[in-house]
Amino acid sequence: MPSRKFADGEVVMGRWPGSVLYYEVQVTSYDDVAHLYTVKYKDGTELALKESDIRSQSSFKHRKSQSSSSSPSRRSSSRSRSRSRSPGRPAKGRRRSASQSREHKDDKKKTIQETSLALAVLVLFKPSENNTKRYNGEPESTEKNDTSCIILEQKLKPDLEIKRVLEQYSLRSRKDDKKTEEIFSEKKTFVAVKPIEKVPSKTKELEFGGRIGTFMLIFLLPATVFYLLLMCKQDDPSLLNFPPLPALESLWEWRVFGIFLLWFFLQAVFYLLPIGKVVEGLPLSNGRKLQYRINGFYAFILTAAAIGVLLYFQFELHYLYDHFMQFAVSAAAFSLALSIYLYVRSLKAPEEELAPGGNSGYFIYDFFTGHELNPRIGSFDLKYFCELRPGLIGWVIINLAMLLAEMKIHNLSMPSLAMILVNSFQLLYVVDALWNEEAVLTTMDITHDGFGFMLAFGDLVWVPFVYSLQAFYLVGHPTTVTWPAAAAITVLNCVGYYIFRSANSQKNNFRRNPADPKLANLKFIPTATGKGLLVTGWWGFVRHPNYLGDIIMALAWSLPCGFNHILPYFYVIYFICLLVHREARDEHHCKQKYGLAWERYCQRVPYRIFPYIY
Repeated sequence: MPSRKFADGEVVMGRWPGSVLYYEVQVTSYDDVAHLYTVKYKDGTELALKESDIRSQSSFKHRKSQSSSSSPSRRSSSRSRSRSRSPGRPAKGRRRSASQSREHKDDKKKTIQETSLALAVLVLFKPSENNTKRYNGEPESTEKNDTSCIILEQKLKPDLEIKRVLEQYSLRSRKDDKKTEEIFSEKKTFVAVKPIEKVPSKTKELEFGGRIGTFMLIFLLPATVFYLLLMCKQDDPSLLNFPPLPALESLWEWRVFGIFLLWFFLQAVFYLLPIGKVVEGLPLSNGRKLQYRINGFYAFILTAAAIGVLLYFQFELHYLYDHFMQFAVSAAAFSLALSIYLYVRSLKAPEEELAPGGNSGYFIYDFFTGHELNPRIGSFDLKYFCELRPGLIGWVIINLAMLLAEMKIHNLSMPSLAMILVNSFQLLYVVDALWNEEAVLTTMDITHDGFGFMLAFGDLVWVPFVYSLQAFYLVGHPTTVTWPAAAAITVLNCVGYYIFRSANSQKNNFRRNPADPKLANLKFIPTATGKGLLVTGWWGFVRHPNYLGDIIMALAWSLPCGFNHILPYFYVIYFICLLVHREARDEHHCKQKYGLAWERYCQRVPYRIFPYIY
């Protein structure tokens, strides 16, 4: 095993990935397996560099002292030169000394090289790619637009003329010219240099309470789902009225489990259909981009057609309501089996395919958070499929089953106004998610979290059986809603939806194409990673406006259930806690990723979710 050259805490010069520019960095750690140094730049950016990309400060000082003195070959060549005056020489009466001439030419040479490097950076980091033009994250102005590159190019044009003149009347020997050309050709190659591949290191900071917290959540989450469903069956679903536990044999039925499997694999078949466009996700740690087929909305249309056929042939969809607890148990058992499979297969996954947040080395923690980032069977992406298909579409089917069950149990010719509001609001939410399916590729679930028990249980059990809690509650506890109240609740939901959708669209469009003319009015803070932090629009109002819209909609979904019990408001209470916790995770990751730029963003946008409150 090769010994490390630089110690932790040592201040060295680190090469910025993909360039020949070196900056002062501090070594923070060393990975013995990947042989990579983790270094920290002055702006707070942390990167993993190879030992060949790091040099000591003394080597740079030594080179500087050498360049300032003339070489022996240069002195000998100057003696052998013709004494006749060349076009590039000054007149005899105003001729400068040799040292002054060399200093002047060295300054010109330095200016030319800096100008050429600046132009190369300009070519590499175009405005359409939303990069900073400054490697260390310290831009001259904190807000940028596309005209800055044009101004820079105009400023550099005079330097190009100087370079042309000096090349034409150079007094250097051909040997020095050849050496300079070799050095400069090496500097030009950095435009095509492939960035270094970052190998995921061990997860050091554990979330969700670490090993103990994740172990408890594996049991607490299913227990919470079953408790909520049992409470909704109670005549008095108050918190103090704990429901009786059902017999274990009544919780399982193979026919129900077979129907759940049929539903899951039907959605898998819809996912594999060659319809819809294929897009690329965000770059992985090794620079590779995975491809995803966007056909969730088509799967929803096909599912709706299949349900319509079943209803036409008088299939009793309220069967789902009668066996709701058994369906929940079947989904929980399937998600547990899927999680075990995911962890076992992740043990053979390459190091570069492991999740940044689920590579701790602790079995329970990695099992819960997910050890592998993007587990796939061929082109079938398991995490991406479960994110929107079985659970989210299943949520709409469950709501429809509750609506039909309410009409049958209470002998209604049409569903209640409260049930219509709940179904309509949540149908809009699901259709919007499927219509904008491509936006999920930029979420933390896809880019950071692995696919383990947390997401498997959340997608297949928590979403369909907890998010439909309001509709399930209204079946056994009908609530009368007046038309003025219904109108006010509808307006509230529309406001929340408008904030949620416009904020997400603004963010996704900016990430996909920051040079879009429609986004010309948006200002942003450039970062050392090449991405920008929006400081205008919704993202200049609060740091997470999409979370604000989500919470407003969650409240609108609960209000049709009345105020007799707090149970239907569990969703909005849970959702506030979830989004506050997720915002804290985002805050931590963004601070590590963007460094000083994130601190500037927080100063510009002080409120996290709720304006003037939090």
